[in-house]
Amino acid sequence: MVTQTQNSSGLLGTVVAVQANFYRVRLERPEGENSPQYLLCTRRTRLKKIGQQVMVGDRVAIEEPDYADERGAIAEVFPRKTELNRPPVANADQILLIFALEEPSLDAWQLSRFLVKAESTGLDLCLCLNKTDLVAKAQQQSWEERLGEWGYRPVFISIAANSGLEQLLDRLKNKITILAGPSGVGKSSLINKLIPSVKQRVSQVSGKLQKGRHTTRHVELFELPDGGLLADTPGFNQPDLDCDPAQLAQYFPEARMRLAQGNCQFNDCLHRNEPNCAVRGNWERYEHYLRFLEEAIARQEAIQQTRDEESTVKLKIKASGQHQYEPKLETKRYRRRSRREKHQALQDLYDSQSIEKLYEELEDY
Repeated sequence: MVTQTQNSSGLLGTVVAVQANFYRVRLERPEGENSPQYLLCTRRTRLKKIGQQVMVGDRVAIEEPDYADERGAIAEVFPRKTELNRPPVANADQILLIFALEEPSLDAWQLSRFLVKAESTGLDLCLCLNKTDLVAKAQQQSWEERLGEWGYRPVFISIAANSGLEQLLDRLKNKITILAGPSGVGKSSLINKLIPSVKQRVSQVSGKLQKGRHTTRHVELFELPDGGLLADTPGFNQPDLDCDPAQLAQYFPEARMRLAQGNCQFNDCLHRNEPNCAVRGNWERYEHYLRFLEEAIARQEAIQQTRDEESTVKLKIKASGQHQYEPKLETKRYRRRSRREKHQALQDLYDSQSIEKLYEELEDY
């Protein structure tokens, strides 16, 4: 849902942070040199009444700006070109998926899971591998060749050694990018490196688990020095595979390439044991595909089972507040008839008996 209102001030901006009922908006064209670049805004009541949500990344119109107190009100939300619910970001162009080559060691299964989740968003994908200073050149080259067979050309960087960052910035320029990846790979360190003005707590890597504790609490867009916005995504360290099993193959570049070269015999082929399947074959991540497919099918069946169970039970909340499910009674069988319905039935019976009596009198006549 998008509103269409008249903006008298002509102020436009992008929402860079959302917390409670307040929105931090970066103005596109500040009024003057002394004017603030950011305003802390509320949402107009009319937007709330029509259920218009305001998300990080939304392009909005601002009314009644107060430059002294750096306040304003969001009057309009412009149409979104993309929209994600998890994380809640609008108008994103791409996902920057960052992993570490070491500390923690790069795990092919975990990487594959993140790649599939990123592919399912429909956004462009930029894969970045950090901590090249901790591995030999041969190991880095091995991963580069391996990922090339998967269908990806990663950017290799070292935040500690300050290498590869210029190439990465070129991929981020003038785009809204969602930063994602597991804990401890250097997401917060990358933001601090690319945007020195941002003061963030850097997660301490646990020497025992080789994982960091994520310190970001909400989605926020950070402005890059050469243009573009980078969104950190809290809690995005173990994505769920909540995709349709029939669409899963489309999230593997290797499978897409095979489908482009030939068609499966059956339109509903899940690429397991079906005959004349174009996808099934000797490629490294085919085993990943089969395991993820089992997860997706199990998830779909669990959702369907829950829906079936909810259709046969009802939730009853006791006076103590305790929730209890009880079986639903069959429709109409145990329903108490209303007085109006009873009276109508008696009237119908009386009318029918009166008509029968009239017929008898006519026959006697």
